[in-house]
Amino acid sequence: KTILCFPRSFEYSQKNAVLVPVATLGVGGMLVYWLRSRHKIKTIEMGDGWWGSGERPLKGKEDESIRPFKIETSDKEIEDLHRRLEQARYAPPLEGAAFHYGFNSNYLRKVVAYWRNQFDWRKQVEVLNKYPHFLTTIEGIDIHFIHVKPSYVPHGRAVQPLLMVHGWPGSFYEFYKIIPLLTEPARHGLNEGDVVFEIICPSIPGYGFSEAPHQKGFDTIATARIFHKLMNRLGFKEYYLQGGDWGSPITTNMAQMLPQSVKGLHLNVIFVRRHGLGTMISVMLGAYVPWLVGLTREDAQRMYPFIQKNIYEILRESGYLHIQATKPDTAGCGLNDSPVGLAAYILEKFSTWTDKSFLNKDDGGLESKYSLDELLTNVMIYWVTSSIVSSMRYYKENLSKDPSQTADARVGVHVPTGIAAFPQELMHIPPAWAKKIFRNIITYSYMPRGGHFAAFEEPKLLAQDIMEFVRKVEKL
Repeated sequence: KTILCFPRSFEYSQKNAVLVPVATLGVGGMLVYWLRSRHKIKTIEMGDGWWGSGERPLKGKEDESIRPFKIETSDKEIEDLHRRLEQARYAPPLEGAAFHYGFNSNYLRKVVAYWRNQFDWRKQVEVLNKYPHFLTTIEGIDIHFIHVKPSYVPHGRAVQPLLMVHGWPGSFYEFYKIIPLLTEPARHGLNEGDVVFEIICPSIPGYGFSEAPHQKGFDTIATARIFHKLMNRLGFKEYYLQGGDWGSPITTNMAQMLPQSVKGLHLNVIFVRRHGLGTMISVMLGAYVPWLVGLTREDAQRMYPFIQKNIYEILRESGYLHIQATKPDTAGCGLNDSPVGLAAYILEKFSTWTDKSFLNKDDGGLESKYSLDELLTNVMIYWVTSSIVSSMRYYKENLSKDPSQTADARVGVHVPTGIAAFPQELMHIPPAWAKKIFRNIITYSYMPRGGHFAAFEEPKLLAQDIMEFVRKVEKL
């Protein structure tokens, strides 16, 4: 029996000699995979989409050509505008109301008189066309963008591609004053010759000269994917991003979607949707011992009194948001039909979002920061393209969902990030809160002045902050 059992025991030990190392390797491999997966950066899935009219064609590749585009106008377009301006009806404002009830109609009469009799749309079209415009078709819709390259690049300097994305009720035109500062900094006295950019400014689909989506559901993630495709089509493998208003979540989604393509992300407004117990504690203690909850003295000055600045003022300035996030087509009908109504609706935001104290001025303080030509050119971009309704729909597509269930809800931002916090922004997000989403903040700047429309209002301040951020990223 002993002799008969010996071959079997030898065979069993041989099996063990093979199985034990294999099992060890298997368990070890699983452990390594688990440890690596814990540190793996989560991303938003790229996916695909179709926003053209009708069903997506089964055959045929999409036209990927980039076509030159030029803004044009006509006598008929201007005559129709003038007729509508002449037929406007006004409701007299309450005495002493200033801008507390919205756009003051006494001042609106002056704006409309200037618009009708002095504003030269043909001249402004020439201004708009001073930069190269293009169209390209992505996911079934035409995407409009301007692409500006530096006229001179110092020897040995690398040109950094920078995608800049606007918001509502702005447009690509918001960047016209900052573009020359970024493409030719030395010529404009910035003394930042080591950082030179070429700028790509697209119009969000449904805004201005970008075609509006024909299908429901077009949100910031779809926009992010389209803009990545745009940059890829232009031949860029890596690039910087900059955004404010809707441009902020769009570029943030781009960083969450393809972090390997994003060299850096610069924002002049940020949104933090996840607020837990820690945030509540910091709010309660921040007014008394800000240092204890990670707030600076500047944070405390901008955030408190908390109820007034973060609830009352936000409620006062966000009535439009509820309308646009629920029934945009209803309100949009009147705005799309009346240039005067459209101007009042849009320009009121350029008053109080630039400086909250402008509520107390009879003219809303509009001409203290902008010219009427600049303001009306932005309004005209909405008017001549009939894009106010499609721009308002963007709120419904993005805000009618449970924010905790969106694809980007649990995805952090790991690319180098720069934040420019302007003091007149609607809401202040301190760095301690920003770090919950933006895990690699390189620069956080408390800007000395300025509000929501940073590139339009304070182009030099914003340009300097972008350059400082990029310089630091390039040294990493």
